[in-house]
Amino acid sequence: MRKYCRFIVGPLALAIAVVQGFTLYTQAILPDHYYVAAGEMLTIHSTVPITPKPSSDSLSQEAYNSPGNSYNVNLKLPGGVNVKQVQVQVVDREMVIPGGNPFGIKMFTEGVIVVGMSDISCNGISKNPAKAAGIKVGDIITSMNGHTVQTNEDVGEVVSSSRGNSIRVELERGGTQMTCSLNPVKSDDEIYRAGMWVRDSSAGIGTMTYYNPTSNVFAGLGHPICDVDTGNIMPLHSGEIVDVKITGVNKGQSGSPGELRGNFLNRKTGDLMINSPVGIFGIGVTPPQHAEPMPLAMRYEVMEGPAHIWCTLDDGVTKKFAIQIENVSIAENNPTKNMVIRVVDSELLAKSGGIVQGMSGSPIVQNGKLVGAVTHVFVNDPTRGYGIFVENMDKMSKNIKS
Repeated sequence: MRKYCRFIVGPLALAIAVVQGFTLYTQAILPDHYYVAAGEMLTIHSTVPITPKPSSDSLSQEAYNSPGNSYNVNLKLPGGVNVKQVQVQVVDREMVIPGGNPFGIKMFTEGVIVVGMSDISCNGISKNPAKAAGIKVGDIITSMNGHTVQTNEDVGEVVSSSRGNSIRVELERGGTQMTCSLNPVKSDDEIYRAGMWVRDSSAGIGTMTYYNPTSNVFAGLGHPICDVDTGNIMPLHSGEIVDVKITGVNKGQSGSPGELRGNFLNRKTGDLMINSPVGIFGIGVTPPQHAEPMPLAMRYEVMEGPAHIWCTLDDGVTKKFAIQIENVSIAENNPTKNMVIRVVDSELLAKSGGIVQGMSGSPIVQNGKLVGAVTHVFVNDPTRGYGIFVENMDKMSKNIKS
């Protein structure tokens, strides 16, 4: 009898531990807050069914139908196992114009970014004043001797005019403000140098995700503009969006991502206001002419299955191309990798090999709604990549005050 009990209790205890572990994991990755369109109910698309149950049976229909209302929902696993309670906020369904059109990005940083170090030869001795001062690659220098520095030239002027005297440097590192003393040295060419390389601007090509005709706000990329050397998000001081003409496509291959080739045109179409982890945002872009407004989807509406991306290749025409959404993540720990997509359109595969650089921001449309944007390509498989929920981009866009 005891052997029989041990035979039963052991597996049962293991099963309980597995359920508890999965429940705790699900609690940790699921958001605490959801947005739901007025008149609709929250659903969770997951491999393991998660069922939302209102925390009160007495909620009136008005609670679900009136924007601005909020209520609590209990998320449950099969068997009634409670995962967590989340807040649901009822919102109006926004209508936006999907993009897919390329644009040129010109941006200037808030301060200058330290992107490299270089030793200085002084009478045959190598020195590096920046390293000696504690300055590191990735630091953002905001002021020198009390003067704001905004360009590479600003830094060069302060250093060259120091004549070797100590310079008080204010910088930002990982969100923390710091101060240090920099002592430039005279190099063998008789010029005072600091031993560091800095960058004050960036330019490139991206794709617009959508334009909101109500707020005159545009969204693009679905990921931040980062410094090419440090990988850090570039702090935005000012920027603009300009027209661009796509001239060709370098086809992607395994291990070698392709890219859109294009030329900047002189016409400015918008002002860049935000460079964030979930994309770039601004005001004043000319609305795309190829599309009508469509509903903006919430994260709970995105599901595995067929969809389309909209993008512009070398013919200059924005078209839709078939993709498959292979996986939808219910986690919120990575704001830009919410779904895995695969290009299945024969025309797009023939022209580009799949997803290429410059297509970041290409809108993903499913079931007549704008659900997300392309953000990354898999380096070893250009037919596949990541996409972001458009809900994440829309929330960030609300930080722009019209």
